[in-house]
Amino acid sequence: MAMMIRNFELSDTDSIVEILKMNSQYGFPEVDGPEAMKRVKNCSAAIFLVCEIDGENVGVVRGNYDGSRAIIHQLSVHPAYQRRGIGTALVKEIVNRFQQMGAPTVSAMVSEKGLPFWEKVGFRKTKAFLVGNW
Repeated sequence: MAMMIRNFELSDTDSIVEILKMNSQYGFPEVDGPEAMKRVKNCSAAIFLVCEIDGENVGVVRGNYDGSRAIIHQLSVHPAYQRRGIGTALVKEIVNRFQQMGAPTVSAMVSEKGLPFWEKVGFRKTKAFLVGNW
């Protein structure tokens, strides 16, 4: 199994949408769909990474660093490839890139269901929580 983590390319869009759908993470195409992916790719504050195994896209992570705070907005791994270290590798890579940009800390937007994974990779639950206008 040859795993490669690389920057997102527009040709990855369809496979990433499928992974998000399989994981019930495609509830808002306005922020997760193809047009949003194009905007994120072109945003200098964003890091948008894909994990590829033997030429197949199997995972994705994206987030941004505004010069003060870094936050991971999305992590998703194809269900057939979960529990193989792909999510951990994606988190380590994006955290490393944020740190190279100067981020003093990295936060992640997570669900209660995903919290055990995030704690396993070194994150801890804080008192802050996400609110939205949708």
